[in-house]
This record gives sequence, C-alpha cells and structure tokens, in this order.
Amino acid sequence: MARLDVVEIFHGISFPGHLHTQDSLQRAVEFPFQDTDIVIVSYPKSGTTWMQELVTLISSRGNPHLSQTVPNWTRAPWLEQFYLASVLEASTITPRVITTHLSQGLLSSALQVSKAKVIYVSRNPKDVAVSFYHFHKIANFLPDAGSFPEFLNKFLEGKLQYGCWFDHVKGWTSQTTSMDNLLHITYEEMSLDLRGVTEKVSSFLQCPLVDDEVNNCVAHCSFNSMKDNKMVNYTLVAEEIMDHKKGSFMRKGKIGDWKNMFTEEQNQYFDDVFKSKMQDCPLEFIWEDQDDKDTHRNPTEAH
Repeated sequence: MARLDVVEIFHGISFPGHLHTQDSLQRAVEFPFQDTDIVIVSYPKSGTTWMQELVTLISSRGNPHLSQTVPNWTRAPWLEQFYLASVLEASTITPRVITTHLSQGLLSSALQVSKAKVIYVSRNPKDVAVSFYHFHKIANFLPDAGSFPEFLNKFLEGKLQYGCWFDHVKGWTSQTTSMDNLLHITYEEMSLDLRGVTEKVSSFLQCPLVDDEVNNCVAHCSFNSMKDNKMVNYTLVAEEIMDHKKGSFMRKGKIGDWKNMFTEEQNQYFDDVFKSKMQDCPLEFIWEDQDDKDTHRNPTEAH
C-alpha cells in the first residue's frame, strides 16, 4: 500500500494516505478499547517513540529483549493506521499498547466507555516545528516541506498533516482534571529527568519497579540507545518510504534546537501567535536546556 502522494481528509484534518484510509480512520474513532489498554497519544514529533520505548521497558520490567527484537510499530501499533487490526490479532503482548496522533475530539467517545490508561506526551512547539520540518525531508509519504519559513507558517496556521498543534495540545491537556486515567508527560521532562518520568509512568501503569529495573529502563531508553536500535530508529523502513540518506529519524533529541533554525523575527512572530492561541491555557513549556530564569518563561506571560 504505497499511496505516497495520497492525502486523506478526515473531519477536516489531513492524514498521509500511505498509512491511513477513510476506513481505518473511522474504525479508530469507534475502536473498542479494553480497560487494560495503554494508549500513547501525541502530536507528531513530540516524544512518541520515546514513550513507546519507555512503556515497553516498564512493562518488561527493564528487560530490553522485546524492545530490541520487535519493531516499535508492532509493539505499540498506531490506532488510525490501516494495519492495526492484523497486528493486534497476531500479537501476544500484554497489556496492549496502542499509539495515536488523533485529537481528543475524535477519540473522546471511544475512550469514555473504557478505563484504558492514556499517556499524553507534549513538547514545546518550537522544537516540534523544527523536528517535524526535518522529518518531512526524509518521509516520502509527507508533502514537500518547502522552505522553513513556509513550513513554520503552515505549522502556526494548523495546515500541516495531523492538524493543528494548538488544538491538539489544548484538547488533550484540558482533560487532565476530568480524566483520572490520563497522565500528561512532556518531552522536556523525559530529557531532563528520565528516571523520574520512569517512576511516574510505572506508578501510573500500576507496574512498580525496583531500583535495578528502573536503572535498566533508563539505560535502554536513553536517546543514544534508541538511536542505535533498529527496532526504534525506523531504519527497517524501505528507502522509498523513508529516505535515511537525507537525514535521521532520531536526529538530535535536544531541548532548544529551534534556536538553530529560528530568526529573531520568526521567534517574535511565533511568540505572538502562541500568546494569542494559548491565552486560555495554563500550560508552561521549557524552551531551552539552560538552568536560568528564562528557561521556564512562557510567552503568554508578560515580558
């Protein structure tokens, strides 16, 4: 199923036709979740792969065998992609781990009738935009990225595939007070305190670990470990679909890489849009990996 140039429009959101069909998207929003399911949710390039790896390792109590022998798209298949049913049917992995980029609005009905545990992963949007831009360069199933200024404008306008970052983040994080089965973890938390996140996620999943098991999770879930793991770094994907000569799926993993791409003018424009769109959202983001007073400053706050 190549369909590299096909785009599916579903509820006003664009999805790459290489991975999605109208049927698979409709099945996703009607999916019968089980109470034991673990659902990893994110906007693209926000730490999805990292959380898939962490959940696998926690469920395996730090044993890396599964994460080093089974591709992550089989261990934690994508809800909205066409192959989901066949992967779940063939899998013996328990509990089931399911991954999705769908918005809260699309999934709310299916999740309301389930006690499935949801882990929402967010990342500061400047780094998301840069990472997504570079991903477009290697993913032949996504449209041509164009120049970075063009891409950034589309990101801010919510015109990229998988929809609007602002709507996605606000939709899911607004549920944290009403859904006791939803845990919000940030990419920056994973980067700055992977051990703390491991303990937090294991507690949420009711899978307590002893120190050695936590240590193993952290070691095998480091960025460098994942970058070298063929079950995680997508080098198993055919070159016609993902061209690794043009870049790496796991590129830098750094907080604040956006500073290497943004001009001062772009950064000011981004902050203005962010302030406007997130004024009713209490979330704060870590924008750079520096222990100074500006690290936690939110553009919605007064300068």
